[in-house]
Amino acid sequence: MAINTVIGLVLLPLSLLIFLYYCMRKHNTSLLTNWPLVGMTPSALINAHKIHDFATCILRKSHHTFNFIGPSLANMNLLCTCDPANINYILSKNFTNYPKGTEFAKIFDVLGDGIFSVDGHLWDVHRSTTMSLFNHAQFYQTTQKNVREKMEKGLVPLLDYASEHGIEVDLNDIFQRLNFDNMCSLLLDHDPESLSLEFPDVPFHKALVDFQEAVFYRYVLPESLWKLQRWIGFGKEKKLSKAQEVIDEFMYKCISMKRQQGVLKKFDHKSVAVENDKLDLSTAFMEFADKEMPGNPDKFLRDTLLSLIIGGKDSTSVALSWLFWLLSQNPSVESKIYEEINTNLQSKEVKSWMLFSKKEELQKLVYLHAAVCEALRLYPSVPLNHKTPAQADILPSGHRVEKDSKILLFYYAMGRMESIWGKDCLEFKPERWITKHGGLNHEPSYKFIAFNAGPRLCIGKDMTLTRIKIIATTIIHAYSIQVVENHPVVPSASVILEMKYGLKVRVTKRSA
Repeated sequence: MAINTVIGLVLLPLSLLIFLYYCMRKHNTSLLTNWPLVGMTPSALINAHKIHDFATCILRKSHHTFNFIGPSLANMNLLCTCDPANINYILSKNFTNYPKGTEFAKIFDVLGDGIFSVDGHLWDVHRSTTMSLFNHAQFYQTTQKNVREKMEKGLVPLLDYASEHGIEVDLNDIFQRLNFDNMCSLLLDHDPESLSLEFPDVPFHKALVDFQEAVFYRYVLPESLWKLQRWIGFGKEKKLSKAQEVIDEFMYKCISMKRQQGVLKKFDHKSVAVENDKLDLSTAFMEFADKEMPGNPDKFLRDTLLSLIIGGKDSTSVALSWLFWLLSQNPSVESKIYEEINTNLQSKEVKSWMLFSKKEELQKLVYLHAAVCEALRLYPSVPLNHKTPAQADILPSGHRVEKDSKILLFYYAMGRMESIWGKDCLEFKPERWITKHGGLNHEPSYKFIAFNAGPRLCIGKDMTLTRIKIIATTIIHAYSIQVVENHPVVPSASVILEMKYGLKVRVTKRSA
């Protein structure tokens, strides 16, 4: 009887939602109407496939901040903002009052107690541990070597084959596979070898995509609805359940394989695993987990390494996909980057993926760095963020937020606000990042939000930028990329700004 009552209470507003949804589609309207009982949810659902641009339009009209009203009794009211002052206040100035919160943990439950989901002491532990490893003297060399080996053995042969045979390839898929293999090699000491001419099926990678899409719809749907989906086992929640099984199987198998390798390797004076000048991150994290989390070290490893794999893979692959699409739309920018690379080559006979052995040499590519920043301004890999105030507060915009209410920060929208970036905000213009003296123009992190801001500023920012520039340099130096005519390029409805239909291109090898 109790179950039937619950289902009835859920299906009644669901039926009304479906009715209003089809009414809105019939009348071809996308206005943010506040309907009785269901609030603004029908507008969100009908625009879910283009939610980032829809939210940008609403935020532009509402001076960067608006209140989204969800269904009655569904606890779905949101404050949505892309106001730099609000974002700086939430992420930096009053950071302690805006933790991730229990709502975020519920939505991203697959991540467990990883660095992206937790607050307080456990977050401090994650951050200090990861930063100590990322700041290790051998970290840059290990990361760089990892990227170069995968490009030499995987990326370059694949692009050569595509060029020689004149075939179309999905560059977005290639970047996903490249960076997935890189992050697994770096963090798990295991190369899945997903980047090859055969394009093998990779269940773990598919599971991550399903996870990200399902999580996005948890933002759009009332909690009662997605929990009902999970309970019955259908829709996005069914995919998510299967995805979690695949993710757990892969992660625990890799952890088990690493443990089976035997005795931990020798450690230097900082207790970090190093062998032949290579930093062994998986062993280092394992040592920490065994020492600090004796109750269930493998669960800690699973949550820690999964979050880092997702963060490292997506931040790099998504940024590269949008960068090369933007370059295809702006050939003059690509020409300037190509000239800059050639100007800074020590020897044109050296293979492009072996050109830059030091950070100082990459730093010479100022225009490339500016183009990467510009791509990230327009297409941040993580397009939105979620916060919950611990105590009631008033934001700089004057909006009041109650304790445990929900706030969405729209990073994608920020790059498209004329009042923030100027009248040319929708243009891909690397020059905005270069000073009149030829140096780089640094914007505050709460304005250029691609790597978050405040204490939760992305600890892998330098690694990500380095990887992007090495891969971009390799491709631009050796190949010309043309997007297939009429190929649709739009963001997917996900918490990661993937390309919904990939990036189909033709590859042409440049003449020496």
